[in-house]
Amino acid sequence: MNTKRAKEPPVIIGIAGGTGSGKTTVAHKVRDVAPVRSVEIIHHDSYYHHKPELSFDDRAKINYDHPNAFDTALLVEHLRQLKAGNSVEAPIYDYATHSRVEETRLVESADVIFIEGILVLESKALRDLMDIRLYIGVDADERFIRRMQRDVKERGRSLDSVVSQYLNVVRPMHQQFVNPTKKFAHVIIPEGGHNSVAIDLIATKISNILRDR
Repeated sequence: MNTKRAKEPPVIIGIAGGTGSGKTTVAHKVRDVAPVRSVEIIHHDSYYHHKPELSFDDRAKINYDHPNAFDTALLVEHLRQLKAGNSVEAPIYDYATHSRVEETRLVESADVIFIEGILVLESKALRDLMDIRLYIGVDADERFIRRMQRDVKERGRSLDSVVSQYLNVVRPMHQQFVNPTKKFAHVIIPEGGHNSVAIDLIATKISNILRDR
């Protein structure tokens, strides 16, 4: 592990919200307007549990919208290392095979580290490491359309399988686990990346935190 230290601890920002809400878009928009030198974005779904002992069919049956699907303990340890100024080797997840690949992604400690995912506010251990906690609020119909387009175009899924998974897994898990976590957010952002006022306010908050440190 690289032990190079940053001058100051990074500002860690958690971004939660339903599938297709635009969490990564918000991270990119804030990154573009915040006056910082370095930014890293970590995706919670890169930390799905690695289950090579299971067959492909059995891995495909896993409920990936449930908190137990994530190796959150590993992510917590990685964030602690990054907060200490060290770098980490983040896993890379292959959605086509439902497993991690052998390669990893080097993540350096930075001025700002975004951690995004549907359930990043569900874990108290993760929340305790965050300086800013955001929840992206977008209409369910719009989120479903975005997910459908992404899964069909980028992940090779059939339309029928996307609809079935949404109705049987994604929507009930959102109602049970994802939506309730908005109570832990410092800020709920309607319209996601289209909310320029919220983006500017978050960028200003980041600047203030860095200045105070």
